[in-house]
Amino acid sequence: MADDAAQLLNPHHYSGGFDAETERLLRATIDWFEARGKAKLVDDYHRRVFYQDFLDFAAKEGLFATFLTPARDGGGSPDKRWDTARIAALSEILGFYGLNYWYPWQVTILGLGPVWQSENAAARARAAAALDAGGVGAFGLSEKDHGADIYSSDLVLTPDGSGGYRASGSKYYIGNGNCASTVSVFGRIDGVEGQDQYVFFYADADHPNYHVVKNVVPSQMFVAEFRLEDYPVRAEDILHTGAEAFSAALNTVNIGKFNLCFGGIGMATHSLYEAITHARNRVLYGNPVTDFPHVRREFVDAYARLTAMKLFSDRAVDYFRSAGPEDRRYLLFNPITKMKVTTEAQKVIGLVADVVAAKGFEADTYLAMAKNDIDGLPKLEGTVAVNLALIAKFMPAYLFDPQPYEAVPTRSDAADDEFLFRQGPARGLSKVRFHDWRVAYKNAAGIANVARFTEQAEMLVKLLTEATPDKDQQADLDFGLALTELFTLVVYGQLVLEQAEITGLSEDLVDQIFAVLVQDFSAAAVELNGKSSSTEVQQRLALASIRKPVSGAERFDRVWHQVEALSGAYAMNP
Repeated sequence: MADDAAQLLNPHHYSGGFDAETERLLRATIDWFEARGKAKLVDDYHRRVFYQDFLDFAAKEGLFATFLTPARDGGGSPDKRWDTARIAALSEILGFYGLNYWYPWQVTILGLGPVWQSENAAARARAAAALDAGGVGAFGLSEKDHGADIYSSDLVLTPDGSGGYRASGSKYYIGNGNCASTVSVFGRIDGVEGQDQYVFFYADADHPNYHVVKNVVPSQMFVAEFRLEDYPVRAEDILHTGAEAFSAALNTVNIGKFNLCFGGIGMATHSLYEAITHARNRVLYGNPVTDFPHVRREFVDAYARLTAMKLFSDRAVDYFRSAGPEDRRYLLFNPITKMKVTTEAQKVIGLVADVVAAKGFEADTYLAMAKNDIDGLPKLEGTVAVNLALIAKFMPAYLFDPQPYEAVPTRSDAADDEFLFRQGPARGLSKVRFHDWRVAYKNAAGIANVARFTEQAEMLVKLLTEATPDKDQQADLDFGLALTELFTLVVYGQLVLEQAEITGLSEDLVDQIFAVLVQDFSAAAVELNGKSSSTEVQQRLALASIRKPVSGAERFDRVWHQVEALSGAYAMNP
């Protein structure tokens, strides 16, 4: 049986199982943070010191250039490729040391998305050279008055009469917008109607017609408002036009939002280590804090949730890397990593913060940083509601119309995930098909809480069959979001089980994870029951799906001992 705790990142004995250069870069990143120390980490955070030293480190090591240059643009380098597995690994490490270090990496990924989807050879070469020089990227999509509503851009390109354009307008909430050498900017061409008006072009923050207005957040992060004034856009700067520009925006978010889950996993993992080490060594009223039953319950809940986050996300990597025109299952798993895993990270950090109480507010703790920052992840690259609405599009095909697929293997191989940059038009989601979700549940039916959760999943199928939402309910986003919460849990549980089998996770911990999911499903069923538009039949079926998890004191104690063993397992170099 595998060591369950080995699922969690521990910088003291990290090994990602990658090729030598990837391992070197990941280890170098860890060593840079550890040598810099916790005191510097938290002091810079509270003083809002811009992370130029991290960008300098990444430039010196060629970190972003190696990990974020597709093989076709790598000049023959054997180490350059777009490899989702190692991108996820670095996202988790950076999140482990703080959202402020994950963020410039994340927005560089977004900024490069439209470039690597483009067939503009000059722009691709320019971006590759900029990465080699230590540059970062930015994604110039959102605007102050319109957010990410790409139908309503006020950044306008006016033809200059010489085959190019002059661009004027502002962008808002743009990470790295103060320093990016590769800025992918979305705008519209003046005087053109419909989809033909849209355009993505390549800009540079160092250009004299590019003006940084301010940092819009009170943070180490620089989240810029920038303004273009008569900015020259040459033909060789154009990345996409028309419908392709529209699709490039959505497909970039598909690529980029995936990394939010791993940032959250890293933050939650560091928080758990810090909290259990503090609590295990804290004595109140003559007893260790961890002797209190409610404290143990919160820690076990946090540990189970964190392990499930890691299992789901790691398995989702395999589907991403195995995707192609005939297998787009990743389009469902992606918004779940974005919506579900990041909200689970909030819960984990909230649980351990409840235990350590006042300690979690102290300036020299990682947890004080994590508590302040974790709420941002579910709100980046689309809110929870936006991603739930996207997930709902897959519900009928997933639950009712499975089709055979070859089993997807674990994908830690050194391959270039080039399909992600040729996803095609951002439509046809209802046509995506899935393998039979029941197989994973049947394979684990001997685990008590998996069996109980399966009963709940089947009740969801019964509700959708016998009390199908009518036309008005389907148009009611509030009702639909509550229903989709239930569906999301079924998909989440499927990939958790698939990865648990692959990794050899103990039945004890799988059982504990599904005890949590049974409770979550019951809570979501109560929420659906209370919706104003739910019918009597829907209410009855929703309440009929409520279950109590199968309890097991011995199982709980065994899982608790796994959590307890994490005390002192990691502490950042001071």
